[in-house]
This record gives sequence, structure tokens and C-alpha cells, in this order.
Amino acid sequence: MNSTQTDRFALTKLSDTQIVNRVLAGEKELYEILLRRYNQRFFRVIRSYINSEADTRDIMQEAYVKAYLKLYQFRSESSFSTWLTRIGINEALQFIRKQKRQSTNYGSTESLENIIHLPDTNTMNPEKQAIKSQTRILVEQAVDLLPEKYRIVFVLHQVEGLSNSEIADCLKLSESNIKVRLHRAKNMLRDELFKTTLDSSIYEFGNKKCDLMVEHVMERIQYLP
Repeated sequence: MNSTQTDRFALTKLSDTQIVNRVLAGEKELYEILLRRYNQRFFRVIRSYINSEADTRDIMQEAYVKAYLKLYQFRSESSFSTWLTRIGINEALQFIRKQKRQSTNYGSTESLENIIHLPDTNTMNPEKQAIKSQTRILVEQAVDLLPEKYRIVFVLHQVEGLSNSEIADCLKLSESNIKVRLHRAKNMLRDELFKTTLDSSIYEFGNKKCDLMVEHVMERIQYLP
């Protein structure tokens, strides 16, 4: 491993707070580390509110740029991931409110992307890949049918692995409320579907999607103060 690779590896080991402080000090290129660190979770959080993947990506960009502009407000009172999650949720809710206003004024609008695009799994044979993809589609469709307040709790807990206290912190709710919502979400999905087909890779946001998001955000913040 050469010195450049060693330096880059060392940078990825920095804590969120250390990275934020260095970005604020002028090393804005380090913001990429935070993007890559939280792209998957951030996508799943926003996708829990938004049915269209294209809209989700647009909201992610706006939220990332807004987070960059507000980095000076981050005080380490909560984790950076929680702080970022709140910004993403606020952006998603603003988008939903805007869509509702447009629907009221101009009639209902049809989404341009109603089908979830799933990443290829090249390591599987075609038959297994088809079964896995179909199963994931069924799970995602079932999750999409959950009411919004249950869907976000389910995704954060069952897919992202956050604890009840972490989710409560993100959503500014009590832990008891989180427990109730999670229980109801599981019941709505039906026990059999939950037990046999839950796939932790639903709402994936890796590889090319992750790289493209990083590229777009870093381009947008390049000339920001």
C-alpha cells in the first residue's frame, strides 16, 4: 500500500465529528467520506417516504447539499447520522406536502417511475437470481403499502438495524411509541411474509448509484462557501 492509499485509508477511519470539523475548516473534499458512509441508510430513510426512486435520489441530493450548508449547526449533541437523517426526513416531508398541493391545484399526478429497479446479483444463477429479485419485489411492495409512520420505523429497525432509542431520537418520538409502531408494522406485513421473505438488501443503494450520488453532490458543493 503506497502513501496515498495509506493516507486515504486513515481518513476513512476518522470519526464523523472529526470529518465535519475538517470540512468546516476548508477540506470540503472530505464530505465525500460522509456521503459514502451514509448513502445506503440515507436512501432507505427517504425511500421509506417516497415511492419513486428517481424522486428519492433528487431529494437525497437536496438534503445532502442542505446538510453541507448547515454543517456549522452540527453540535455533536446527537450522532451525525441522526442529524443527517432528520434533514432527510424533513426534505422528504416537504416534497410530499408540495406534491399534495400540486395535486390539489392541478389534479393527481402520475409518478414517472412506479417500478422499483433492483440491482443485478451476478453471483447467482439465473433461476436463483429471478427468485431473489421476485421475493425482494414482493417485500418492497408490502413495505410500500404500510402507512408512512409505520414504514419508516420498520425500515430503520428491521433493515437498517437501528435500536428503538436511536429511531426515537431520529423521529423525535418516545421509545414506547416506536415499539407500538414497529409491532403494528409487522402485523400489517403478516407474520408469514415477515418470517420467510424479509431481505435486508431491499432499497439497496450501492455501487453505481452510490458513486453517482457522490459525484453529483460533490459537484454541487464545489463552489459553495
